[in-house]
Amino acid sequence: MSGRREDLVATGLRTAWRAARALPEPVALALAHAAADVAHRRRGPRVEQLRATLRRARPDAAPAELDALVREGLRAYARYWSDVFRLPSWSRERTTATLRMEDAGGLRQTLAGGSGAVCALGHLGNWDHAGAWSALELAPVTTVAERLRPEAVYEEFLAFRSRVGMRVLPLGDPSTLGALVRSARGGGLVPLLADRDLSATGVPVTFLGERVRMAAGPAAVALAAGVPLFPVVVRTEPLARSSTARRTGARYGVVLEVAPAVPVPPAPPGATPAQHRRAAVAAMTQACADVLADGVRRSPHDWHVLQPVFTADLAGERA
Repeated sequence: MSGRREDLVATGLRTAWRAARALPEPVALALAHAAADVAHRRRGPRVEQLRATLRRARPDAAPAELDALVREGLRAYARYWSDVFRLPSWSRERTTATLRMEDAGGLRQTLAGGSGAVCALGHLGNWDHAGAWSALELAPVTTVAERLRPEAVYEEFLAFRSRVGMRVLPLGDPSTLGALVRSARGGGLVPLLADRDLSATGVPVTFLGERVRMAAGPAAVALAAGVPLFPVVVRTEPLARSSTARRTGARYGVVLEVAPAVPVPPAPPGATPAQHRRAAVAAMTQACADVLADGVRRSPHDWHVLQPVFTADLAGERA
């Protein structure tokens, strides 16, 4: 990307950020849906990749049903961005009242007892809203972010996440793993996106019946810190005419579904500590993949993956 184009992208992002915060929420939502519908009609490469991805979640869907799912997926993705742009200006009530946690795994109790925790999430729902809520309601949040280009865009996202209470470390930096481990050991919450392997060293797992590579980070950090690893599904739900909608003006809320902590498998006979660690990371990552796959099947439109993630799609992209 040329320097001039990087400047234009950064300027466009800042403009969208300011404009979205200036608009009433119903207007911002309507514009987000309209933009998604335009993208749906144009059927560009990213839209067709989303179609191919969502077909894995609904393999028996008729063409019209799949097309409707793609449209709703694009609308959900546009709502994610609209909310991200607006989130720093939300009141505490807007952030907390529009999210509810279904804590089957005991995450809140774990953190209240003084232990830290790692959460493995997918690109589902609004994970930034979930992080902001967690920083207010659960524990200090430390996570990672991919280095984006241009650098000014990356800096904008760092500043945004800092404003909503999250500490964000750069993905791939040599010091990041140690910082995540120290945060978890100190009683913090470490939520990490796992469903896309951005390091090219991910763990092969079966996901929605196919092979993908998922990030090893959640399992690796949990093992190194000695804290539980909770798979978490984030999805959206309409608020309709609820009292929350009337108080906050929101039309959609977020649900955090916390699954039970993933068990650490015992060491195989004769295995070295390094071999046990590798086997444990692989098994724990597969367990997280199973929970996330179930969440995608139940709420496929909330899965915001417009890039290839399945091994078969990546092979076709390289061909």
